[in-house]
Formats: sequence, structure tokens, C-alpha cells
Amino acid sequence: MDGFTVGKANRFLESSTRPGGGLGGVDSKSMQINGMESTDKSSSISGQKSFADTLNDAIGSVNQLQKASDKGMQDLATGRTDNIADVMIATEKADIALKLMVQVRNKIIDAYQEVMKMQV
Repeated sequence: MDGFTVGKANRFLESSTRPGGGLGGVDSKSMQINGMESTDKSSSISGQKSFADTLNDAIGSVNQLQKASDKGMQDLATGRTDNIADVMIATEKADIALKLMVQVRNKIIDAYQEVMKMQV
């Protein structure tokens, strides 16, 4: 089987510590792949961002992509640029990021509704 194995997962996590790498904010030193447990729970909790911070960063990134797309379209409409390809790529990136953010929001709302249905 040539899919995603534990060895490949470890390499993926190691690449995440580099700028622009796989999972942002995941410290591969504080995780143990074989047992799926953290080796030092206090350092893994204090070293990572909270869920709210991660969500705010993602929203900020989507907002920046939307602004870049709008600026590119405005530059194209006013004649400041004639590079349609770059404007289309920026627009598609912003569109895909927004669609992903909407799906994440929907999953968060579904999870919240499931938690609220639980009886205490």
C-alpha cells in the first residue's frame, strides 16, 4: 500500500516546522506518531495556538486574499495592469479560500449543534 503511512506522516510533520510547511503551528517534537500521544503535554499545549487564534488567522488570510483579488480586478478595470492571468489566479485563490472557510464554518456549527443536543 503506497498511501499515507506513519513514516510519511512523520516526515510531513517535520516539514511543517519550516515556513510555509504542512500543518501550521504543529510542533513535531511534542508529538509521538506511533502512539498518537504527546510526549510532553505541558509543552505541547503552551507551544500551540488556541483554536480561536487559529480560526482568526485563517479568517485574516481569507480576507487578505479577497483584498488582493479586489485590488487586482480594480487594477485590471482601470487599465493599470493587463495581466489577466494573475488577476484570475488571485480571484480563484480567494474564491477557493472563501469556499473552504464557509465549509469549516458549517462543520463548526454542526459540531456546536451536536454538543448542544447532548444531555448532561
